[in-house]
Amino acid sequence: MDFKTEVRRKKEANGTDDKKYKGERSPCDPSRVLHIRRVPIEVSEAEVVSLGVPFGKVTNLLLLKGKNQAFIEMASEEAAITMVNYYTTATPHVRNQPVYIQYSNHRELKTDNLPNQGRAQAALQAVNAMHSGNMTLSGTATASDGGMMPGQSPVLRLIVENLYYPVSLEVLHQIFSKFGTVLKIITFTKNNQFQALLQYADPMNAHHAKVALDGQNIYNGCCTLRVEFSKLTSLNVKYNNDKSRDFTRLDLPSGDGQPTLDPTMQSAFGAPGIISSPYPGAAGFAPAIGFHQAGLSMQTMPGALGHLTIPSSAMTGRMTIHGMAPTAIHSVLLVSNLNPESISPHGLFILFGVYGDVHRVKILFNKKENALIQMADATQAQLAMSHLNGQRLHGKVIRVTISKHQTVQLPREGQEDQGLTKDFSGSPLHRFKKPGSKNFQNIFPPSATLHLSNIPPSTTDDFLKDLFASSGYTVKAFKFFQKDRKMALIQLGSVEEAIQALIDLHNHDLGENHHLRVSFSKSTI
Repeated sequence: MDFKTEVRRKKEANGTDDKKYKGERSPCDPSRVLHIRRVPIEVSEAEVVSLGVPFGKVTNLLLLKGKNQAFIEMASEEAAITMVNYYTTATPHVRNQPVYIQYSNHRELKTDNLPNQGRAQAALQAVNAMHSGNMTLSGTATASDGGMMPGQSPVLRLIVENLYYPVSLEVLHQIFSKFGTVLKIITFTKNNQFQALLQYADPMNAHHAKVALDGQNIYNGCCTLRVEFSKLTSLNVKYNNDKSRDFTRLDLPSGDGQPTLDPTMQSAFGAPGIISSPYPGAAGFAPAIGFHQAGLSMQTMPGALGHLTIPSSAMTGRMTIHGMAPTAIHSVLLVSNLNPESISPHGLFILFGVYGDVHRVKILFNKKENALIQMADATQAQLAMSHLNGQRLHGKVIRVTISKHQTVQLPREGQEDQGLTKDFSGSPLHRFKKPGSKNFQNIFPPSATLHLSNIPPSTTDDFLKDLFASSGYTVKAFKFFQKDRKMALIQLGSVEEAIQALIDLHNHDLGENHHLRVSFSKSTI
């Protein structure tokens, strides 16, 4: 197949076993080459490259302007998977137009003999060099040839004036994502004004956003945006919560304590007349990625303001900026290419439970290689997807994507289900029920080394090695923690073995009223 004919996108469709889920389909296999559709005709090579740069090095580019398409090649398949996972929940925009990204059927881009590749190679070198810090912004191209503005930063400083309604970090993310990939946002109150710093992947995105949004009202007649370039060229985000967010690092902790609304926002809510205001309302926008740790009741109301008990009639505001639409909060995952002989709802519950609290699992009745998994919230779904998509389970490479279904239906009474649907919402095995739990800080990708904890004092290393070996796993190394023998590391033969061992042996009864806790480790022995 040549590049011109590759256009097909595989979507989830409606429907279950009982006509509700049967149309769920898997996307094509991951590749480090990505196909981008609906690219605006005036786009520059640098803008296309900047879509990929936050996720890793971009090694090649093919821009088909006449067809409104482009192909980019990432240095690794892992970078491509991370990029597709991120853009599944946050549609990227180039020049205020949504673009769509999917895996290509090609394994690499061969562009040596194609005309006009000089500009593409120049853009690749410039953007990659700038992102790795080898080049100053002042040395980049001028805006007139489609490059960056001289001396321009990818960081914007925002001030919201006339703050009748609270403006959440999610609302800012949704507005500014229309102009390019938003990497980080920090919000704060200074001089009694609500302000934010927002970092794009590319200074050109910041330039377009500043031109388009400076002076615009977020809500009808109020919340006016003032947008200027920051002197900073990069933001350092330590915590992911309702005040700050690094969208490329879902593993960051939420910080100590529950974040609170700043006084400016509280006064906006406390002032009389807000609810009966002539403006149609405020936060009709759900976050692209909702953060469970922020302590906000995301599910009850769009816009992350559910805990403030404002009537929903007051929450249906419209953006005055053209083209804004609410983003759904999706916490249901579609897992495909499972091994139907070996999979069970319990096994999926244990594995996905490493990355969030699993509420329901449904293996599809007529397509048992597919399952739907409902997580506690959208953040945990995103986290599970980014870590488990492309991993091997029971000998098969599994695919994990966000499902369009918002809940997993339990079977009706008397309906034949063969035990394929399970409700785990009341399970004692949830790892993330306690706010501020250390488990939030110990989320790592699958690895061949497992972290074991809750080990009884009398347990020996031989006992634990035998436990894993007798279950069919290759034990390559083992060591207790020096300061705390309740914990140990065990290295198995492969990542796939470790995934399977975690499913089999997490919560294993070790006696003395101790059940083994198993997690993936970032360390090696």
